[in-house]
Parts: sequence; structure tokens; C-alpha cells
Amino acid sequence: MLNTATSGISSNIVYVLLIIGGFITLFSMYYKTSPMLPCQRQPSYSVKNTAYSMANKPILLLWFWPENDRFDFKDCKTFFNIDGCNLTDNRTLYSEADAVLIFHRAINHNASNLPPSPRPSFQKWIWFHVESPTNTQKVPGIENLFNETLNYRQDADIPVHWKLSKKTRDDFALPKKERMICWIVSNNDSHTGTKMMYSYYRELVKHIKVDVFGKVFGSFLKYKDYFSTIASCKFYLSFENSVDKDYITEKLNGPLAAGTVPVVLGPSRQNYESFIPGDSFIHVNDFPEAKALADFLLQLDKNDEAYMRYFNWRQYYSARPHLIKQNRKFLQAICYACDHVGRHREYRVVPDIYKWYFG
Repeated sequence: MLNTATSGISSNIVYVLLIIGGFITLFSMYYKTSPMLPCQRQPSYSVKNTAYSMANKPILLLWFWPENDRFDFKDCKTFFNIDGCNLTDNRTLYSEADAVLIFHRAINHNASNLPPSPRPSFQKWIWFHVESPTNTQKVPGIENLFNETLNYRQDADIPVHWKLSKKTRDDFALPKKERMICWIVSNNDSHTGTKMMYSYYRELVKHIKVDVFGKVFGSFLKYKDYFSTIASCKFYLSFENSVDKDYITEKLNGPLAAGTVPVVLGPSRQNYESFIPGDSFIHVNDFPEAKALADFLLQLDKNDEAYMRYFNWRQYYSARPHLIKQNRKFLQAICYACDHVGRHREYRVVPDIYKWYFG
């Protein structure tokens, strides 16, 4: 009887244990798969990697120093408050660079000094060129290599211009004028299209005095005297060396920032008016010949009220002095590229830079 009872009890215990074990297994399965539970956290290394990639700025590799004019990369923050990329000239970072900035005039005619090809699929190559089509030599075979353009043209991916800024108060005071007309010029290379502006100048000085400065005329100006010299003149000859769409350089910004009326020679009046107010400058195309322009300037010199109308735009806008030191000649463009790369990560392509640029 005892053995039979003991055997029954043992059977019951095993049975109970099996039921408990089954219940625990079912509960565990339910707990792991229940939709009411919060999502599983990713492994810690994945979280760290995501945070790391978000914190890093894109790398912009400066492949060539334009005309070997070097500056401190911190200048982008100093002068333009731009700090949107990691700007570097270290070519060992090529495979990691998000974008490569390539100065057109530094490319060999056989393109042998370009970065390795093929370009990494994630990487942008930016065509950096600020000369006019008139003064541009084509490098064969590079038409389809670039994703973006850095240029003075308004329709470039990264346009570079010194722009007027809106202001809230009228704080303009006309600088003291000691000269009638001034011109600062340092380029007399006929291969760059200077023949046009020199021809007009030679005709103009037959009828009116022009004070000229610059190495071409043997009258050197120190950097610190650049804006003050322009400010001392009633009019300034903002003559471009070629007539091309949107090719309007710092030669226009100088007198605007200094408080002088620019007399422009370059693209059409309509093109200029897409950048600055139409009553802020005088265009040589508004006159049939240089003598007529000279007569008009002489009349303005005697009419203060009419002359001051060329500064009405100052009630609403201001012009910022541009950088004039040689080693900062290309700083603005490079900093703008840095800002663009930091803000735009989307894929881009330029089917043919020459077709776009030369039309």
C-alpha cells in the first residue's frame, strides 16, 4: 500500500511540475512578443555611430590653392561667419571628402593633375571659375566631370557676388570729395580683353580729367588707401575687361561701398539692374560717345541736388567693403562653397559645363 501511495504522489508532483514549466514557457513567449512592450534598444555602438555621423561636418577638399594665394581656413568664420564644413587642402583625405573644389585655371591642359578617376559616387566635384568666358581657356575632356559650379553667374549652383544688404535706418553721409573722376587699374594684359576699356578711357580723357592709380600708371596704392581714395572722388570708372553676362566684379562694389557714383562699362544696363538699383550708377551705353558722357558728368559736378539722387538707394540698402588683400582674393568664393556643401547634401550633376558657360 505504501509503495502504491508513494508512486501516486510522485506522479502528481511530476504532473504539477510539467504544468508549471509549460506555463512559464508560454508566459515567456508572450512577454517577448507582446506588442504592448517598448521597442528593443539598438546596440550601443549603433547609437554612437549615428551620433558621430550627425555631429561631423562634411569635408570640402581644396584641390588647388587658386593662384597659390593661401589664407587661414578660420577666415571663413572670421569674415563671413561660415563654419559649415571641414575645409582642408590635405589630399590624403580625398577618399573621405564629400566634395572637392577644383580651380579651373590650375588644371593642366591634359587634365593630368586632376583627382583620381573615377570619382567616388558619393562625392561632388565643384568647378571653381570666376573669369569671364572671354578670358577662359577650355581644358579638353573635363566637360562632364563636375557635379556643381562655383561662379559669378547668377545661375551657378554657388553664385559669388558682393550683394547689397537691407538696412533699417538712413545713416549715410557723403564723403568729402576732392577729385572729379578716379580709376584704379592694375591690368594691361591685352589677352584679357583690356583693349575695350583702355580705348574708352583714352577717348574720355580728351574731354575730362581722370585721376588714375595702380601699377599700370606707376601710381601705387597701399591697401589701406584703396577705399579712402575712391571715396575722395565724385565718380569712379568701374570698367570691366570684358562684356559677358553677369560679369560684374568688385570694380562695382568698391565705389558703392565707398560712397561714390560708379560709371560702368560691361554688360547691359538691364544686367546691372539685376544686382543694384538703376539710379545708383551711370552706364556708358546711355551715351552715344565718350564726349557726351564727359559733358553729362561735368553738368552733374555743378548740380549737387542731381548728383545726390544717385545715393537715394542708401536709404534702403548698404554696400559692404570687399576684401582687397591679394591672399584673400578668392576667400569669399571658397567660403561660399563651404557653406553650400554644409547645407546641400543632395545629388547634383552638370551635364556639360562648357555648354552652360559658353552657351
